[in-house]
Amino acid sequence: MATVQVSEAEKVYILHGVRDDLRVDGRGCEDYRHMDIETDVVSNTDGSAKVSLGYSDVLVGVKAEVGKPRPALPDQGYLEFFVDCSANATPEFEGRGGEELGLELSNTLYKVFSNKQSVDLHSLCISPGEHCWVLYVDVLLLQCDGNLFDAISIAIKAALFNTRIPKVHLSEDEEGGKEIELSDDPYDCVRLNVENVPCIVTLCKIGHRHVVDATLQEKACSVASLLIATTHRGTVTCVRKFGGGSLDPESIFEMIEVVLCF
Repeated sequence: MATVQVSEAEKVYILHGVRDDLRVDGRGCEDYRHMDIETDVVSNTDGSAKVSLGYSDVLVGVKAEVGKPRPALPDQGYLEFFVDCSANATPEFEGRGGEELGLELSNTLYKVFSNKQSVDLHSLCISPGEHCWVLYVDVLLLQCDGNLFDAISIAIKAALFNTRIPKVHLSEDEEGGKEIELSDDPYDCVRLNVENVPCIVTLCKIGHRHVVDATLQEKACSVASLLIATTHRGTVTCVRKFGGGSLDPESIFEMIEVVLCF
């Protein structure tokens, strides 16, 4: 993850501000930075979105392709995630640093999104055991200024909402095999139900308090952070801790309560 160097004086300033619920940029501890969301921004995809959160920029493209269902789940489609950490975002993303962060982000996205509670995977099935839709979700980090997980999750939900999957017509050939015909009409498509697709809220513990949407400077003052994925109904789908510091149970419960109140 991208990091910045913060002096001891800056750390004290940030810690005292968080203690008094007044952060460096004027926000309270539970306030997000300004966010811009654009959809349908990449022409050669089935769905796309760009999210700017503060100075963090994330671009997501979704491609729908016909594939074979996984043997254990013959009546479901599935999602594949790939995260590209552009070296232009920060020099730390060059070489192995970007690859390792991309793998960490991809593994977390699998846990958050690739389950039947988040996306109706049954709706991606074309012919059980034979054909299904595979959604390839490509994430490109354009600029990094902290809180990547939250920005990525919002961009993925917006891109899935924007995704248009061609309607499929099944027919049988002379030998009884199934043939697939995809509609060429761009308006003859199926839209995904993204109602239960979760969004991620990351809380960083700074001193005795926690903040949402931490900047890189605030992240450098944090001992640990908690990632919580939740739906609009308040269902928590994933919880992960990052950082070398510890979080006591009381702090974890407080963080979850804050997320559920959004």
